[in-house]
Amino acid sequence: MSLRIKAVRPIIQRPLTRVTAVTFLQRVVEAPPSLRWHRGGLASRLLYTRAFGALGHGTVIVRPHIIRRPGQMFIGAGGAIREDVWLQCERDHSRITIGDRVTISRCVEIASIDPITLGDDCVIGFGSLITSGDHQRVDRRLTRPTGPITIGSSVFIGQGAIVMGGVTIGDGATVGAHAIVTRDVAPGQTVVGIPARPLGS
Repeated sequence: MSLRIKAVRPIIQRPLTRVTAVTFLQRVVEAPPSLRWHRGGLASRLLYTRAFGALGHGTVIVRPHIIRRPGQMFIGAGGAIREDVWLQCERDHSRITIGDRVTISRCVEIASIDPITLGDDCVIGFGSLITSGDHQRVDRRLTRPTGPITIGSSVFIGQGAIVMGGVTIGDGATVGAHAIVTRDVAPGQTVVGIPARPLGS
């Protein structure tokens, strides 16, 4: 009876080169959406719930670009705030209030000098801007309030739209992509254009 011994190849350990380090970092940065979501959920539970004025159960903040004065922000339950969102309260009296089950897409900016309120079940499209402030006319580096913003429930704001200060958008309204809202929008109304006007007018 003879035993055959197979040759064992030596294990070659590769040194960690710059190429493999970059590949590893690239995989971390290019994490699939599900991984980014779970990572954001963990941060929301452990960090954001303590920092915000209120953060409802199940709301996930994935990877914000800037959050300024979170203690003045009150966010409902079951919401989704996607990557690179900018949430900013600029002054001591500024306030951002967001209802339940609100979806805020990537690269949205919500900047409050006067209070900003969003109702339940709203969807805010990619790259939109909601701001209750403007730059002063003498010193352009300084900002000034332009009036509170109230956005009702079940409102859809399309990609790249801008909502200016002093505006009320009624329940169930739709703001078309790239529209600039400078006046009140009635409940259930669809507005498009610059400045935004009711569709068909």
